[in-house]
Amino acid sequence: MIRLASLIVFALMTAACTGTPNPSVAEETDRKIRDMMVAGYSDIDSVYIDRKDMSDLAFASLEQLSTLDPSVALKRNGTQVLLLVDGEVKAIFEAPEANAPTEWGVLSAGYIDVAVQSSNTLSEIEDEKLYETLFQGIITQLDPFSRYAGAQRASENRASREGFGGVGVRIAVEEEKVRVISVMHYTPAERAGVIADDIITYIDGVSVAGLTLDQIVQKLRGPVDSRVTLTLMRGETTTPLTVALKRDHVVPETVVYERAGDIAIIRVYGFNADTADTLERELVRARAEIGPEVSGYVLDLRNNPGGLLDQAVEVADLLLEEGRIVSTHGRHPDSHQYFEATRGDETYGKPIVVLINGNSASASEIVAAALQDTGRAVVIGSNSYGKGTVQTVLRLPNDGELTLTWARFHAPSGYTLNDLGVLPTICTADETLDPAELIALLGSDKLPPLPTVWRNSVAPNDAASLKALRATCPLQRGDQPADLELAIDLLHEPALYRRAIQLTGTPTLTVSSEPLLPEASQP
Repeated sequence: MIRLASLIVFALMTAACTGTPNPSVAEETDRKIRDMMVAGYSDIDSVYIDRKDMSDLAFASLEQLSTLDPSVALKRNGTQVLLLVDGEVKAIFEAPEANAPTEWGVLSAGYIDVAVQSSNTLSEIEDEKLYETLFQGIITQLDPFSRYAGAQRASENRASREGFGGVGVRIAVEEEKVRVISVMHYTPAERAGVIADDIITYIDGVSVAGLTLDQIVQKLRGPVDSRVTLTLMRGETTTPLTVALKRDHVVPETVVYERAGDIAIIRVYGFNADTADTLERELVRARAEIGPEVSGYVLDLRNNPGGLLDQAVEVADLLLEEGRIVSTHGRHPDSHQYFEATRGDETYGKPIVVLINGNSASASEIVAAALQDTGRAVVIGSNSYGKGTVQTVLRLPNDGELTLTWARFHAPSGYTLNDLGVLPTICTADETLDPAELIALLGSDKLPPLPTVWRNSVAPNDAASLKALRATCPLQRGDQPADLELAIDLLHEPALYRRAIQLTGTPTLTVSSEPLLPEASQP
């Protein structure tokens, strides 16, 4: 605390000596910025997967001010940090130790305060724009999956993950009309009879004409149990329809079930707070609708970018009786976690085929790898994205969010998916082969087995080997029609399905396959 106090006094004294306006003029702004920068650096120092030099983060952040005002420049002079405006030194700060997040946060706040007071351009910039610029500089020093979201974007992110008070419609503004694109199941809108293609003309008696999509969304959302009235035009009718709704907690739908004869096709578009519960409900619905003659399940994870780790674990757990689902490992002691399946396969052991493609990432890769490694499912498609890292979301003082990579996840057999992804059991990347030909190759034992031993022995930093492995089934971004057709054909041929399962080699978890923990993670 003594060192911190000394630093603050030095920074303020130096600013005063160089003729800069008294920082107390912008005391409240300075406090907010100080809280933001200290929180950001402290969070990164605490949980980020690799230890970072705080001075590198601070310099990258403060140098971003020149993108807002080119007259503002940062100069390093030994242990000193100089702020220049139009070439004139406005403040000199003594740099703290490299790994001192609080001190660097305080220095950054003092630097920014003087810069704002010395620059007419910076003084007119709103706080949120300033935060976005500063944190953009910090993010450049981290990995591609770490990011900053301002208060408004963070609010939308939380709504997508956790839900919001609303009515349960997806809307679009088209040709100055507000059209209902779809209505979510089990929501106030569905219960009130709102349907797709309804046109919303008034909300609570106020015309929506001229409003932006965001403005309309905010009018539809509100506290749970509050009421809202919609005026709708439907089809060719000229008489308005008025519906009164009571808002409920709505979590965006991520699971859609479709029946294809005796096959249940379940598509998962993402993993939010309601995904596992919704999947369980749809599995119950499929069993009731199809009955005991259900031949199997297709779990479609194509173009699924991922989401919440706990939901990926719960989804896999719904389809497994036992075994490892995933483990995570990083620098922070709390990042070392092992997730095991609990008894209760909601498909009652029926065959499962998982579909993936090059846009299947993160949480969807956890599920696909777990079902493949444990021999529970045949994976069809192309190499997945290869995002094998876990992010934690930390709330900042401005209600924004800092999303930081804090661990890598490992499949049940121990390999890390980062920069590798899930290799499908049956590759459909070769579009010259149709489903019938692939079935014939499988039946004659001519499909190559999954390179399990090679995959599990590759070091996570062996870029050449990872690239060679990915090349065995190059990723495809789109939905290949052959994927679903092949999955259905396979589920109708139990003997071929069992043969496909054997292509994985079904690796078992052993002591030797446990991932090595980094030395820095030891408590």
